[in-house]
Amino acid sequence: MLSEQKILSVSDKNRILKGLMSIEKDIEKGKLKFSFDGEFEDIHSFIENTLTERIGSTGKKLHTGRSRNDQVALDMKLYVRDEVDEMDSLLTDLLQEILSLMEKNTETVIPGFTHLQKAQPTTLAHYFGAYFEMFIRDRDRLKDCRVRLNTCPLGSGALAGTTYPLDRDQTAKLLGFDCPAGNSMDAVSDRDYLIELLSDLSLIAMHLSRLSEELIIWNTNEYRYIEMDDSFATGSSIMPQKKNPDIAELIRGKTGRVYGALVGLLTVMKGLPLAYDKDMQEDKEGTFDAIDTVKQSLVLMTGMLSSVHFNKARMEESTKGGYTNATDAADYLVKKGIPFRDAHALSGKLVLLGIREGKSLDDLTLEEFQSVSPVFEKDIFQAISMKTCISKRNTAGAPGPKAMEDAIKTYREKIGKRT
Repeated sequence: MLSEQKILSVSDKNRILKGLMSIEKDIEKGKLKFSFDGEFEDIHSFIENTLTERIGSTGKKLHTGRSRNDQVALDMKLYVRDEVDEMDSLLTDLLQEILSLMEKNTETVIPGFTHLQKAQPTTLAHYFGAYFEMFIRDRDRLKDCRVRLNTCPLGSGALAGTTYPLDRDQTAKLLGFDCPAGNSMDAVSDRDYLIELLSDLSLIAMHLSRLSEELIIWNTNEYRYIEMDDSFATGSSIMPQKKNPDIAELIRGKTGRVYGALVGLLTVMKGLPLAYDKDMQEDKEGTFDAIDTVKQSLVLMTGMLSSVHFNKARMEESTKGGYTNATDAADYLVKKGIPFRDAHALSGKLVLLGIREGKSLDDLTLEEFQSVSPVFEKDIFQAISMKTCISKRNTAGAPGPKAMEDAIKTYREKIGKRT
């Protein structure tokens, strides 16, 4: 660009490019490493000094029309853009695994919970569908973040641009940006995109933590819905009967690190006047750590889900034992002409009867049903079977077969669209 704008001669351009490519090659081969020993202020001065050593004083022209301020801003955007693309791929891998579990478990009965109490019967596919929705939103948010960050700060100088006739549009295009940043002061001091990224990463970490919590609970002796693969769990150092869900707990715990990075950068930026201030160097460490943490957590969660064993019989037994079909018993009475409020009260009496007799609703006799209400007939057993309870719920987003078939088809189309 500098050459085409007649700021550099063609011969200077060629010498600089040749020198830079030799430096790149040596870095890739491990022959040239940047040392943080204080000799150079940053990576840019190291590259410029190395270039000057190789091609002479022409290397000093490399910095023409630039400032470290716009260079650092550029570096961070290039880095974040690549990391967002990689996370899109990792999120898609996780979504693929979740969708695979959904396709295999459309008839696997499991209790749905509110307030950590068994509420209504659903399927494992429906359960994981909720997490698919969370992670697909995370993926969309990252894509939105990428769009907003994709403006090029290079050419903004320290804050007021430059007197050189730079072609910022060409530079932006060559570096894969949509356009140059619109204001040079904002370009060198904007960290909104990092705060937005850390907010997006915090949501991903939160969703990973929620899913980890489900797996941790399901792994307990009280639930026994799943068994963790040995590669994602450890035994106790003193209690031989235990199998601890360590990886799920670590993912859950590391969510705090990601939140900390977000709050830290918000705090750094809250009182900074325009334009660049040295405080902004604090944007790097937390961002690097949050990105690494979330990427590793995504990989681990995908592997953990692919290896977990689901105890389907135990899940169905637990669903029946929790009176999760009590609402369906009330619906049965409503269809027989009883007002819903009365039907709700009668269904509650059924539950109390079941508790007193130590039976699930499925195990009550017809006589016991009719002791609560003579409206109950033999068809009550079909009406409150777990299969019926689920199969009747086919509104959009529900766990019924038709609703889940439609959801899985839609989800399959969504994850086919990578960034």
